[in-house]
Amino acid sequence: MFDARFNRLLAPGLAKLAGGLGRLGLRADQMTLAGFGCGVLAGCAVIPGWFWLALGLFALNRLADGLDGALARLQGPSDRGAFLDIVADFLNYGWLPLCFAFYDPANALAAAFLLFSFIGTSTSFLAYAIMAERRGGGLAAPPEPGRKGFFYLAGLTEGAETILVLAAMLIWPASFIWLAVFFGLACWLTTGWRIYAGWQDFPAPAPAAEDGFLLAEKGQMIEYLTLLCLSGQIEDWTCKTSLGMRR
Repeated sequence: MFDARFNRLLAPGLAKLAGGLGRLGLRADQMTLAGFGCGVLAGCAVIPGWFWLALGLFALNRLADGLDGALARLQGPSDRGAFLDIVADFLNYGWLPLCFAFYDPANALAAAFLLFSFIGTSTSFLAYAIMAERRGGGLAAPPEPGRKGFFYLAGLTEGAETILVLAAMLIWPASFIWLAVFFGLACWLTTGWRIYAGWQDFPAPAPAAEDGFLLAEKGQMIEYLTLLCLSGQIEDWTCKTSLGMRR
């Protein structure tokens, strides 16, 4: 819900910092992996109850997540980078609640509900992104700056809200159960909204078969026949048929 505003607010500072790191030879994928490592260590610090250390490591994880995107925009985005970024985010977001269950088994049920809720938001998010990409990605575009490397559908519980809630859990670990249940319910509101959006935005069968693979094959065949026509290697009636296929 607040991601676009935070991106606009933080983008200039992140771009400046990323420029300096880029001049030192740091690559976006390296930053993603370093941030992922900080996220894993943050969860490990939760298990023995070292919450302030976990909060510091989680803050480094989130800083790295902002810097890898800024570096990618300076160095040139890649599909691999976008893939690593979202996988690392989802794994870190799931790891912290699990570690709260390891810290205190009384948290296990709330942690399970929150992880179940994350499955709803993440699958609806990625399923919508896949369908939108198949249709050309023209349904909605993320705002600049901070454009994502994949199709992005907004919701009530986006990255900023998730970060704030996970940070609140680390600051007030005794309130984990209430925070997990509250945020889990909010996640299901987001999931419901995305299901509704998908139902509305994808009413007809996707034209992927005809306009994707089959159309590409047809286009290659047309180009080949056209070249044969121009070179005089096939009969006139075949040329007319092949050129007629262009309509």
